[in-house]
Amino acid sequence: MTLLNKMKLPAVAFFTVITGLIISVGVNAQALPDFTRLVDDNAAAIVNVNSLSRANSGAESEERLEDFLREYFGNRAPEIPQEQLREFERRPSLGSGFIISQDGFIITNHHVVENAEEITITLNDRREFEAEVIGSDVSSDIALLKIEATGLKPAKLGNSSRLKVGEWVLAIGSPMGLQFSVAAGIISYMGRNIPNGSAGNYVSFIQTDVAINPGNSGGPLFNLAGEVIGINSQIFTSTGGSMGLSFAIPVDVAKNVVGQLKEKGIVERGWMGVGINDVSQELANEANLPKPAGALVNQVIAGSPAEEAGFKSGDIILRFNGNEITSSGDLPFHVGLTAPDAIAEVDIVRNGSAQTLSMKVGKLATGNSQQLGANSTDANPIGLMITDINRPEAAPGVLVVNVVGDVGKEAGFQTGDILLSLNGQITGSVEQFNEVVSGLPMDQVIPALVERNERKFFLTVAMPNMPE
Repeated sequence: MTLLNKMKLPAVAFFTVITGLIISVGVNAQALPDFTRLVDDNAAAIVNVNSLSRANSGAESEERLEDFLREYFGNRAPEIPQEQLREFERRPSLGSGFIISQDGFIITNHHVVENAEEITITLNDRREFEAEVIGSDVSSDIALLKIEATGLKPAKLGNSSRLKVGEWVLAIGSPMGLQFSVAAGIISYMGRNIPNGSAGNYVSFIQTDVAINPGNSGGPLFNLAGEVIGINSQIFTSTGGSMGLSFAIPVDVAKNVVGQLKEKGIVERGWMGVGINDVSQELANEANLPKPAGALVNQVIAGSPAEEAGFKSGDIILRFNGNEITSSGDLPFHVGLTAPDAIAEVDIVRNGSAQTLSMKVGKLATGNSQQLGANSTDANPIGLMITDINRPEAAPGVLVVNVVGDVGKEAGFQTGDILLSLNGQITGSVEQFNEVVSGLPMDQVIPALVERNERKFFLTVAMPNMPE
């Protein structure tokens, strides 16, 4: 007895089902996009970024190497020439990037070239060039490089504000050092906020399921029109490789940052001066909102643009300059993209009633947007983003608006802290803060006097080793 008879299914019906399946699969296959033209048109714009940075101070590296040699050779340990020791101190970093102009400007991630001493760019045609860092911005994780080369074909920049969840996208980069690899997927979510990511709260990420791996960082994310709509920056992983959770910086953010880096070498961001939380269902009911949305103001900084505009604790911000605020993480992104001194229209709900407030946007002060070059250094090794505050009847200090560096995070700094002094020296303004930081001893533990929730206490800051 045949299997078909056991199932008691007429032969003609079985044939029809299988035939229908084959036809259905064929139709779906024909509907899938063909990426070959897109890759051919844009391959020449993709670059491999190979950077060398100093991992430790010379003294630390020398001591570490001597300990290693003594362990294996005892008193017969050989002496290492200084030039070889310097090579031992340096560590490589591999990433991706893409050309944006015929005169050699290149976009990549800040973390790919951070503290780099040498950067080598490899083009699709295997030519290699040394790159100069024009500027690098911690808060957006964007760096702008420049090479002197001819015959370059730049990628076309698109518009990330028009993207929709479900769109096909394609990434080209160098995962695990495998140059010019292609991976495709779809947009999984728009406007993803990652508070603990390297880009802080000033990027609203594009989430995709594209197979992004270490080495893809800084490479482009294309739409089907062959336009760059994102810069691959981060992945969520428990294995070290792709798990289908990848995050790209919207190209609109990159265009804003690159324009400022070209013009000024630094990035200026707008500042509002409020503490915020998400809106709960209970609060949405009390405010007569149809759903939990917006950013709840729980603190208004004295002397801030928000205070001058009339904001109050309890206000719910629903739109900033026409941009919808779905959650509290959306607000820093839109405020940060607004030019200082611009007038912003902010739609709020106060005590259940809708209002619109006009606010002159302030300037976010930070030592983390760097203008880099042969003679430049990072002005803020602690990794604090700070701004001036007006406290006429209180001890002078600066407001911590974000903590983006490992040193500051490990010390215990939090957004909203008021930093009163460092190593016994008053930090009553951004200018004073920068002066104090520039004279701090490296590779030592120093005290930081902080005010938080009207309580003063000390944090211990382990200052990092700095390259010679």
